Amino acid sequence: MINFLDISYLRIGNEKQVKVYQILTANKVLEKLAAYKPILVGTVPINIDIENSDLDIICDVSDRDEFVDQLTAVFGSHQDFFVSESPKFDAIKVTFKIEDFEIEIFGQNKPTTQQNAYLHMLIEYKLLLEKGEEFRQEIISLKKQGYKTEPAFAKLLGIEGNAYEELLKLDA
Repeated sequence: MINFLDISYLRIGNEKQVKVYQILTANKVLEKLAAYKPILVGTVPINIDIENSDLDIICDVSDRDEFVDQLTAVFGSHQDFFVSESPKFDAIKVTFKIEDFEIEIFGQNKPTTQQNAYLHMLIEYKLLLEKGEEFRQEIISLKKQGYKTEPAFAKLLGIEGNAYEELLKLDA
């Protein structure tokens, strides 16, 4: 099992993962977020990303104003810097670009290892290991057709209902 809490696994990954590792380390992105226990999540870590996939980083944030101030101070000069709120998740979202990668930082008042994005990624990773390369390619194909990650998994697994909620039940 990969330790997703330490991005060093990306150094020996595919070409895109190696590039992501270089960008994140050269720009000290995770170091600058260290106080918020950041975790890179989403499709890139588990090798199901497509061309326009962004880099998702989740953070544990108790003081939203301080978080926004901090991220504005350290990333505000980057291209397309934007701060928004996600009322559905009671979270702050900060986006910007470094080189060709859009980075999305998601701050929620919840330990990062308990956030849904991290839990989904772990479940999806286990499924990819179990189901093999053909399944991985089918997920990528659905994503290229416009499916979000969790709905793509749900479709291939024949899961009905809310894909985001139902996937979490697979880990129970």
